[in-house]
Amino acid sequence: MRLNRLFGLVACGAFLVGCYSLQPTRGAAPEPGAQVAFDVTDAGRTALGGSMGPEISQVEGRLVEEQNGDYVIAVSSVRLLRGNGVQVWSGERVRINKQHVGRVYERRFSKGRTVALGVAVVAGAAFVLGRDLNPLGSPDPKQPPPDTATTLRIPIPPVRP
Repeated sequence: MRLNRLFGLVACGAFLVGCYSLQPTRGAAPEPGAQVAFDVTDAGRTALGGSMGPEISQVEGRLVEEQNGDYVIAVSSVRLLRGNGVQVWSGERVRINKQHVGRVYERRFSKGRTVALGVAVVAGAAFVLGRDLNPLGSPDPKQPPPDTATTLRIPIPPVRP
């Protein structure tokens, strides 16, 4: 029954963690504290190149505040141009002028992805549990079970010097 509890915890964890995706905001600016991402324009790359690097395409993190036409963001990651990777940051605060932002995204809960993840976890756990309960598979009904009572033992004679 210990495996059943583990299975239940994994399934609940998958549903609780859920899946999030970046969705474009529609007109309204995100609230401070929201997880956001900003596409950086060419002018923004030039302006931020000294502090963040010249190859940035998107900045992601938590919006700290919005003041005087700037976003202040606690950066969690920076995506590079041409798919050259992602740099992980640890919450350093960066001020980004709104004119240097092309598109604003907000991280939102995705019901569809969460359900798909939950179904995959439940199916995988059921498969593992099924294999664990019967690791050798189903026995062949056409073959009789082995008879262990008729084992033949041949004694080995002692070696004489």
